[in-house]
Amino acid sequence: MRQSTTKRFIGKLGMYTLLTIFLIISVFPFYWMLVGSTNPSDKMISSPPTLTFGGQFMENLVNLNNTVGIWRVMFNSLFVAGLYVVIALIVSTAAAYAFAKFNFKGRNTIFIIMILSMMIPYQATIIPLFQMMSAYGLLDTYFALIAPQLCYPFAIFLMRQNFLAFPDSLLESARLDGAHEFKIFTKIVLPSMKPALAATSIFLFMYQWNNFMWPLVAIRTEEMYTFPVALSTLNGVSYTDYGQMMMGISLATVPIIIVFLILQKHFISGMLGSAVK
Repeated sequence: MRQSTTKRFIGKLGMYTLLTIFLIISVFPFYWMLVGSTNPSDKMISSPPTLTFGGQFMENLVNLNNTVGIWRVMFNSLFVAGLYVVIALIVSTAAAYAFAKFNFKGRNTIFIIMILSMMIPYQATIIPLFQMMSAYGLLDTYFALIAPQLCYPFAIFLMRQNFLAFPDSLLESARLDGAHEFKIFTKIVLPSMKPALAATSIFLFMYQWNNFMWPLVAIRTEEMYTFPVALSTLNGVSYTDYGQMMMGISLATVPIIIVFLILQKHFISGMLGSAVK
């Protein structure tokens, strides 16, 4: 009996030790990022590197704002990502609901083609998109940053898998009661899809927030910089101010953490629900 208790204790001790090691490995990059944002650049590249917080937080923030206009960059990124999530979520849920609950000619073929489009390299679409936006004079606008990826195949696929699990009998009952399709969709179906909507929102926000290549091509002025483009300009050829860079990375990480913390419960249940369904 005592031997069995000892084995269980050793097993738990080993498990917690391993989890602690993984936790430290996972958290250390964030700690290093915060330390870097409070120290001058020379301390970040010293040997050994500085692992304690410094007193240059405000100086790095002011220097960063003078270099790239960080508050304008923050507004651009939040506006573009927020508006993109709202519109793309509307498009994705409407398309997914049609694929899941309506029978029309060519439904499966269209859905397969849409899924296969995910295999097309994103770089292959850059030149046609640039030519299109240039022809209509839309470069360096919010429209150019938001519109091209509003139809996001993965978001449609994720929502479709959740809509497939919704009972058709409830839809038929609502139709028999005289409810029109828009009311059924907004009042009956969507309220039960909150976990899936939260999970999809996080994916859409992360995609747009971290999007670098297309904004780099479509943006021409510093006033339209988003975070990925602005941060790329901090990496100089001969000199890089790592204090400013770490400050910019810290500011760029905060909204992602906030969004995930707000939606984490729905995100986890939504992803588990998708997998089970």
